Order: sequence, then structure tokens, then C-alpha cells
Amino acid sequence: MYTLQHQCPSRALLPPVSIICGMKFHSLYLRVIFQAVSFNHSNLSQVSEIPPDRHSDNRLPDAGAPEAIGRRKPVIRTLRSSEPLSRIGLLVRFLKPVTWIPVIWSFLCGAVASGAFGWNEFFGTKFLLALLLTGPLATGTCQMLNDYFDRDLDEINEPSRPIPGGAISLRDATVLIAIWSVLSVIVGYLIHPLIGLYVVIGIINAHLYSANPIKLKKRLWAGNIIVSVSYLIIPWIAGEIAYRREFSLDSLTPSLIVAGLFTLSSTGTMTINDFKSIEGDRQVGIHTLPAVFGERKAAIIAAVLINLGQLLAALYMLSIGLASYAVAVAALILPQLLLQFGLVRSPRSMDVRYNAVAQNFLVAGMLVCAFAIRIINP
Repeated sequence: MYTLQHQCPSRALLPPVSIICGMKFHSLYLRVIFQAVSFNHSNLSQVSEIPPDRHSDNRLPDAGAPEAIGRRKPVIRTLRSSEPLSRIGLLVRFLKPVTWIPVIWSFLCGAVASGAFGWNEFFGTKFLLALLLTGPLATGTCQMLNDYFDRDLDEINEPSRPIPGGAISLRDATVLIAIWSVLSVIVGYLIHPLIGLYVVIGIINAHLYSANPIKLKKRLWAGNIIVSVSYLIIPWIAGEIAYRREFSLDSLTPSLIVAGLFTLSSTGTMTINDFKSIEGDRQVGIHTLPAVFGERKAAIIAAVLINLGQLLAALYMLSIGLASYAVAVAALILPQLLLQFGLVRSPRSMDVRYNAVAQNFLVAGMLVCAFAIRIINP
């Protein structure tokens, strides 16, 4: 989920110690952490918010059901038959690398829009630290938090996840989340002090999304919106701030507008991600669009949001006098539109394929807009 805002001071050269961090940071902290934290593969007794009911139907629960989410009950789990992963493999699975890509891409778009990012920057310490931050650290922290607070849902939807599967205990998960949170803030500060603040805001958003009693995930639109903001607006503006020598609200406005419009599209793609967990969401009262409106209507709503955000971005490009960029963004909507017909016909079987193919055109439109902003705001 997402939601955030941003501002900024002037840029300074990173101290020599940050260069060392950029090269050796990842391998070093993994060794330290795994000496301090022991994953208990044999501990099958975990705490879950509610025990899964694998025989319940798909109807929405009655008015009293949502309160059950807040009650903690011990659940005795049966042993999973899957092969145990190595400690490194288990940690990687806990961090969900596939979720890092959108955040890294948004940061890259912001860096391009700043006008100060060139090919040489790909090998600079700052960009390497940004990859570490937007990938395994900050995004990984949010994914671990989501797994921790959604362990009751994962018992139903993804029982092989590390926590419900018994591979990671709640104690070990808590220690990892704490360490990763601190490391994320430190690395964010090394890139730019204001980015360290943004990391804190992102971690707070992750709690708001998943943790009771607020748990925005169960509040229809709110969950998808906060995730989209955290995955798109925050890293995009962070990319601008990281590379602009000077910036103001006026200089950041084009990026805020474009990132906000693509956040609308991202809210639609978040809805598509909810199809895979519709049964568990209905059982415990998580009011996602598919759980409330059904798969077909939810797919239509998602498609409208995805197309609307990009169309508005194209119109914004046109309004600032960049007609060729507007045409390019609009043209990238067409292949997505074609794939959406199949998505609406069969949401559950097409969701993964749609996101794997259609998202490429959406993120390409983001980069087109970033290059356009680079022109108008050098």
C-alpha cells in the first residue's frame, strides 16, 4: 500500500564510509544477522490472528466477523511436506524480490526526471545505495511486515509462506523486521537526509496497511491507494531529490502530477493482485474490490482505473506542449486495452498473465513521462 509526501534540502557529497557501505554492505549485514537470528524450522506452533476455516464458503462474513481479525489465538499447524530452504533462500523468499521492481523503477523515473541522471550514474555509489534501499531493504521491510500481520490470511491463501509454514518464528520475524527497518533508514539518510525521513513514512504506511486495528487493507479503496502511493509517488520524488542539486515545490510539481496520475493506474493493478486471495479475504472480512463486487466487476473497475491514469498523464503531456510524448503514452495504453478483454472474461486465470505482460507497457509510459519532465524542467 502506499501514501506519502516529500520535500528536500541541498545535496552533499557522500562521505567515504558510504562508498564502503555501497560495495560490502549487503553481504556483511547478512552474515551478522544470521549469526544473531536462528530460523527455527522445527517450531510448528505459531500465533495466528484467527485459525483458518477451510470449509467455509465464499460469502462475506456477518457483521461480527471483522472483529475476529483482532483476536490472537494459538494455532497448532501440521508439518508441511515441502523441502526446507537454506537460510539465505528463506530470507530471500521472506523479502519477496518480485515486489522490489516497481519501487526501483519509480526511483529510476524520478532520477531521470531530475535532469542530472546519466549513464555514468548507474555505476555511482548513490545509485547502488538506492538499489539496495528500494529493493531488499525498504521494500523488503514492508513485505516482511505484511507477512507478519497477514499470517492469518496466508494460512488460507498461501500456507507455504515462511511464517504460516513454520519456517520462521514470530520472534525471528520481529528481530529481522527491526534490523531491516534501522538499516533502511540509515541507507536512506546516506543517499539524502530527506529520503531517510521518507523511509520512515513508508514503514509507517506498511503498518497502517496491514496492522490492526486500522488495517487499511480491509477498507476497500484505502489499502490499494496507500500501497500505490508508497510504490510510486514516494520513490519517484525520492529519485528527483537524490539527484537535483536544488529543488522546490515548483520544480517537483510535474513529477508530483505524473506520479499521482500513475498512482491512479497502479491502484487498478493492485486490484488485480487481489484476485488470488479472494477466498481468504472474504472469510476474514477483508473488503477488497474482488471480494465485495465479484471478479468480473472488479476487473472492469481495475481496467478503467489503469487506463484513466495513463490517459490523464498523456493529456498532461499535451497540456505542457509535448505532443509527441503524449502520443507515445497514449499508444502504450492500446496493448493493455487488448489484454483487458481477456482479463474481464476470466479474471482468476488471467491475472498473473495480465500483470506480467501489460505492466511492461504501463512502466514504459512512466519512463516516457520522466524524459518529458527532464526536458521542461532541466
